[in-house]
Amino acid sequence: MTQALIIASAKTVDNHGSLQHCLAQEATLKQQGLRLTELVIDPLSTPWHSELLPNHYRSGCGPIEALADAKRLINSGATDAVVISGTDNLRSGYDRQERLDLMAVYGNDYPLTQAYNELAEQFILRHNSDAEQFRQLADDLFENYKRRFQSLITGAATDQLPDERWYKLITPLFRGVDCANPLIDFSGRLLIGNPATAEALNTPHAIEVAAVGLGCLRGDGQEYIEQIVSYEHLKSAYQSACQQADIDFAQQFRDGLALLEVYTCYPVVPIAFLLVSGLVDNLTQLPAFLEQHLITITGGMNLAKGPWNNPALNGLIEMHQQLLASPTHSLGAVHGNGGLGYKQGVALLKKLA
Repeated sequence: MTQALIIASAKTVDNHGSLQHCLAQEATLKQQGLRLTELVIDPLSTPWHSELLPNHYRSGCGPIEALADAKRLINSGATDAVVISGTDNLRSGYDRQERLDLMAVYGNDYPLTQAYNELAEQFILRHNSDAEQFRQLADDLFENYKRRFQSLITGAATDQLPDERWYKLITPLFRGVDCANPLIDFSGRLLIGNPATAEALNTPHAIEVAAVGLGCLRGDGQEYIEQIVSYEHLKSAYQSACQQADIDFAQQFRDGLALLEVYTCYPVVPIAFLLVSGLVDNLTQLPAFLEQHLITITGGMNLAKGPWNNPALNGLIEMHQQLLASPTHSLGAVHGNGGLGYKQGVALLKKLA
């Protein structure tokens, strides 16, 4: 079976950065007559309930699903290379009301904040917790994201942190800072190919797509909340990825050999990942774990922003680049969460020796 290798990645955020390197590599492939397939992550402007076009992906799990298909296409020899692309100008491409209307994916009578709060309530019941513990864990998570974010930004850190109003409760269980901030213009590309393609592009270093695990429920939304909060489908996705790659990711992460990008759209999701992965056994272990380990390489969707269907694509791009640059980390995991949580995906990327 042919390896699937990440050959190049690039992104722009609020007009910073460039896609030119990745676009140039794609142009070279086409000039050489190699087969290139494009998989597209839909923007917010594509209505949530519209028909999904071929080679298009929607939801926060979409980029992980696209990566699974890219790996399959390359492993099977169906194509020489795949580019996963996503663009969404959430800051400049929509007025406020248009953005809010498009984000109301469960209807105006069931806003996302209510959905998140009800999901958290069910999660609390399932784990014999209470509101006070949950709010404290949400704060512990945010402080974890903030430590990473502040290590990445330049200049006066306070200028890029949320102002005080975002630290107030917006529902009984979480604050504005505990949820994804979508106000960002994002464009990203991830180029994946087989070893011959990497050689044709004279790529000296490559990261292997070692495994992709996916889990999906039959439906999403309010009526599926009790099924979602079991997170058995997330556990299945995580275990599948580890089994495919023959890797104990949790142990590698504890040993300081792996990087992690958990999907941080609202507190239940990262907590669930840490539990099902075995990184922690129960909620009481979370504070100490979060003190010791950074669970995102970007600063999370709350601070690094969450470009609608593209956060996991941003995470894959960052993971590729940080693995290449790191002298100590040889493995990375990127998590994707679709909708209220009905889709879950985990990708494992491995640096080749």
